[in-house]
Amino acid sequence: MTKREEKRNLETIPVGSLGIIPLEGCKALGEKVDYYLVKWRTERESEHKDSLAFSGYQRDSYILNAAVPRFGSGEAKGVIKESVRGSDLYLLVDVANYSLTYSLCGHENHMSPDDHFQDLKRIIAAVGGKARRITVIMPYLYESRQHKRSARESLDCALALQEMVNMGVDNIITFDAHDPRVQNAIPLHGFETVQPAYQFIKGLLSHVKDLQIDNDHMMVISPDEGGMSRAIYIANVLGLDMGMFYKRRDYTRIENGRNPIVAHEFLGSSIEGKDMIIIDDMISSGESALEVASALKKFKANRIFIFSTFGLFTAGLDRFDQAYADGLIDRVLTTNLIYQTPELLSREWYISCDMSKYIAYIIDTLNHDTSISDLLNPVERIQSAVANYHAGEVE
Repeated sequence: MTKREEKRNLETIPVGSLGIIPLEGCKALGEKVDYYLVKWRTERESEHKDSLAFSGYQRDSYILNAAVPRFGSGEAKGVIKESVRGSDLYLLVDVANYSLTYSLCGHENHMSPDDHFQDLKRIIAAVGGKARRITVIMPYLYESRQHKRSARESLDCALALQEMVNMGVDNIITFDAHDPRVQNAIPLHGFETVQPAYQFIKGLLSHVKDLQIDNDHMMVISPDEGGMSRAIYIANVLGLDMGMFYKRRDYTRIENGRNPIVAHEFLGSSIEGKDMIIIDDMISSGESALEVASALKKFKANRIFIFSTFGLFTAGLDRFDQAYADGLIDRVLTTNLIYQTPELLSREWYISCDMSKYIAYIIDTLNHDTSISDLLNPVERIQSAVANYHAGEVE
């Protein structure tokens, strides 16, 4: 099979001069994205490259010089140190990067999602409406877990989306939103939630050599009813069966802001001897995913692979180390869309799925005002990767 064409053939006039501003917590990802854009635009043949509409098209870097300096009191300001007039701006922000710190009256403070979101607004405010278009790429959607009201409580995610739009943001691109229906808060603006299904499958195929991807040997599992659509998509594309767990909760008690889970009940066909793919949007403490893995082992499942877009690992890695040592899990795959600790990257059971090229494709295509629908639904690419795997040609 021929290797898929890497560059996209984009002939349309760019919306404006491309500019990328990765906020401090997203610097590493931003630099990788920039590398691909510089490479493609240097290699891309275009008869219009010298025309006025393509001014600033080919550059050594598309990253603009911006900063958010802080005062000793912990207050800050957004500063953009070069012109953005008429630019097509892409702001990258990782609200889950807790590794960054700042000084607050002499105390060291770790940055919370609130701090990152505030810094994003500072940079948008610094643009001052001079850009032609602003797109925010926020892989982990800020406050996405507070997406609906079940009592007298705030609707933080909807408020954040409206706040960005009111400040002049035209499009918001996120990955695997906890509930994509939050876009109803901004019905007249662009909101895309992207699934990293292709990168997960590619990561698994390139690291595990003896997979049999068919109904008799593999199954896709949703750990709860909320993530059914993810599991259904992967199962349909790979031609596998799907099963799901539902969480039985104790509604008489509240612990850590939610009703505690009493048990995970399984719905689905026999899983004995099959490899399992558990797919979810995030690993927070990891308790839920490991309980599901444990339940699957009781039903005599074979190997267990966990796919999760965001690996937060809020309770540390010890329980995953133990689960791996006990033979409960085989591999955990998460993306580099949010901060990954050096300890996580060194683990034998961990596979990191790089999303930088995918984000570069999206930015490149949007800058040319071209449809990204084929990027959002990667069925052909997944099936091609599986066919190559079966033919012994692993990328």
